[in-house]
Amino acid sequence: MSSETFYVTTPIYYVNAEPHLGHAYSTMAADVLARHHRQRGDDVFFLTGTDEHGEPVENAAKKAGVTPQELADTNAAKFEGLMPIIDATNDFFIRTSDPRHTERVAEIMQRVYDNGWVTKGVYEGWYCPRCADFKTERELGPGNTCPIHEIPLQKEREENWFFQLSAFQGQLEGLYEERPDFVVPEFRRNEALSFIKGGLEDVSLSRPNLKWGLPLPWDPGQRMYVWFDALLNYVTALGFAREGEDLTDRYWPADLHVMAKDILKFHAVIWPALCLAAEIEPPRRMVIHGYLLMGEKKMSKSLGNVLDPFAVIDRFGADALRFYLFREVSFGQDGAISTAGFEQRYETELANDYGNLASRVLAMVERYRDGVVPAAQVDATLAEDFEGAVARFGDLLDRAELTQALDLVWALVRRLNRFVEETQPWVLAKDEADPERLDEVLYNLVEGLRVVTLLLVPYLPGTSETLLAALGEEGRALAELGSREGGQKVERVPPLFPKIE
Repeated sequence: MSSETFYVTTPIYYVNAEPHLGHAYSTMAADVLARHHRQRGDDVFFLTGTDEHGEPVENAAKKAGVTPQELADTNAAKFEGLMPIIDATNDFFIRTSDPRHTERVAEIMQRVYDNGWVTKGVYEGWYCPRCADFKTERELGPGNTCPIHEIPLQKEREENWFFQLSAFQGQLEGLYEERPDFVVPEFRRNEALSFIKGGLEDVSLSRPNLKWGLPLPWDPGQRMYVWFDALLNYVTALGFAREGEDLTDRYWPADLHVMAKDILKFHAVIWPALCLAAEIEPPRRMVIHGYLLMGEKKMSKSLGNVLDPFAVIDRFGADALRFYLFREVSFGQDGAISTAGFEQRYETELANDYGNLASRVLAMVERYRDGVVPAAQVDATLAEDFEGAVARFGDLLDRAELTQALDLVWALVRRLNRFVEETQPWVLAKDEADPERLDEVLYNLVEGLRVVTLLLVPYLPGTSETLLAALGEEGRALAELGSREGGQKVERVPPLFPKIE
């Protein structure tokens, strides 16, 4: 058993609107990694939660005719309720309106102030109310618009407190030099590093007219700019996530922050600088994923043309959605998704490649060997295809290459299907002169199915539990082909992925 710790986070989600597919995607990615590290025997802590302060929440609450706290309470409950629906195994759900968080934010920001990294000045420039972000001249879209939301920016002039981000340019460049994988994929690292090397400007730390935000501990008349409050959640949560226990020394620095590309600047530039200013060790790594884009308009038979995560899960289960998103779009890139594409992958890969393989193998063991897996040797040709697969799978997930790791497993699933066709157990069963060959084939099929199902635990947690129980597998640690000798009783299961009617 490993004694390694693994601390993984999602971004905390803004409560000005309800959860959508993008939120589910980030969370499922972090969950895949958390589950995989638990299989490796690591001491895992998985954090998610909600970001509840700032102008966008204030504006949304006003529009809805409720207080910001009421809106935060309503939508935070929906985000927290999303977690079991998508089968996320988060260890804690933080809310930034929690007094335990706000107290720790005040302590840390006071330290930043005391260390001399805060100055007062006048800000004049372009502001996006939906990003809650002041844009530099090089970040402006055409006609002074937000390049993310494509809306006109507001010209603001305020007396604010500023965080001296510019003072950390050299240290940030050094951090990126020392850690080539601080930000992955590499093209996102290059994007962040280019922003740093282009020259950093001090950033506004407070807003004088904001009402829904934390007061600055040294100047209560000004409210804290929401990003400073939000970013600190990764540290503050460890102080109170478990009653009567401070987990900071155990898990900090975070091993991996998972997030979408629209918040790259805040995490890859401002966040490590803020850590340095507060004398907190920066996180180890962050992985930036792209956007899920609704591509073709062809409709599926059962979902129409909008990939609503709740509708998909209600009809097909969380496993099917988890599988489709990481199989269809290379994690880290933008990618087109569609209901028709989901349906195709569900039928051809989940139902046929994997579900049908499981059904056939378990049925043949029951039919030909009374449900008991025969003891036999590993097939030499199959062993060649499986050799080193577990290590390669782990290496890919260590690099947060979730799609490539799933591709590797699926190549093994398809190899097992070819093995069925090559060996034709139903023909071997008629040859009473060579029963050992049928034993060998059935043993290898069960072993192969067991190995790939253990690999799939992070991606298909519900399905894998069902199948591993049917295979008589008690543990969940990753295993090599041939590491179990046979002799166990197996049981047939209903179709793991029923055909779409």
